[in-house]
This record gives sequence, structure tokens and C-alpha cells, in this order.
Amino acid sequence: MEKWTPKHEAPAPLEGPVVATVTGGTILWFVLFLVQLPFYGWFDDHGHTWWVWTPLAGAGLGLIGIWYVRGREAALARAAEGEAESDPSGG
Repeated sequence: MEKWTPKHEAPAPLEGPVVATVTGGTILWFVLFLVQLPFYGWFDDHGHTWWVWTPLAGAGLGLIGIWYVRGREAALARAAEGEAESDPSGG
């Protein structure tokens, strides 16, 4: 198994507009749900109602994701503020 184990260090995580990205994805999931809702009868006739409910589940999970990433951003800001207060040299 050791020969398949990577020998390099993992890259640093990408940082960016995480809250905006998750919010945008959540909105897209909800819009997809709304777009499919008028066709519920067709989906029901063909046994594909899960196509309607999947975007709603994605939007619900997106709401949890928004809550999570907002908390993460706040925790990172608090940690950065705490480091700035503990470092009197400012650098």
C-alpha cells in the first residue's frame, strides 16, 4: 500500500468567497425546484418524482451549508483578531 501513498505535501485549501458561492448554489437548487414544480404531473406519470424533490433537498442542505460557512468565516475572523491582539509588534 505504501507505493500508492503520495509522497508530497497536501496543497493549502483554497480560500475565496465561500459564503457567496454556497449561497449562489443554494439559490440555483431552489430555482431548479421551482422550475420543475409545474411539471410535477409529468414526473409523477413517469415515476420520476425524485427529480422534483432532489433540488429541494439540495436547497435545504445548502441552507445548512450557508449556516456552516458563515460560522466558519466568523471563527476565522475571531482567530485573526485574537492573533493581532496577541502580537504587539503588528507583524
